[in-house]
Amino acid sequence: MLNKKPRINNQIKASRVRVINEKGENLGILETDKALEASRNAGLDLVEIVPNTDPPIAKIIDFGKYLYQFEKQERQKKVKTKKTEVKGIRIGIKTSRHDMETKAKQTAKFLKDGHKVRIEVILRGREKSLQDFVRSKVDEFLTLIPEKFTEDQPIKRGPRGISLVISKMK
Repeated sequence: MLNKKPRINNQIKASRVRVINEKGENLGILETDKALEASRNAGLDLVEIVPNTDPPIAKIIDFGKYLYQFEKQERQKKVKTKKTEVKGIRIGIKTSRHDMETKAKQTAKFLKDGHKVRIEVILRGREKSLQDFVRSKVDEFLTLIPEKFTEDQPIKRGPRGISLVISKMK
């Protein structure tokens, strides 16, 4: 909903306003009283569209229709803003080549959809001491991804293993 509703009719405090009629034609700068009279004659409301200019811009329109159009535009803006999620792919040291290919295809699908992907290599026990082998496993996995990507976060160690975040190359 609207946080701040525009001023209408007698709520307009400015002494003069730039008036636009319902057809979108500029009527020029008028005294607020004359603009209100013109809106009443048309059977519509005088709505202050741009209050922070000198003089403010007011439009002669049906206020209910204006609110509906404004809210409709806001909803469309929300729909257009795409939320990106960070999807997770987990591999282990013992993950087979075929499983890695399958996970690489899934990673490519996530990247095509515009999501970021966190690739985690889970390490258990003595596996934590095999850092060179783990890095080669990650590099092997990254070469299997058919989609072009960039590393958003470089490889970093965590308590359960190592991880990195990638996203689609723009």
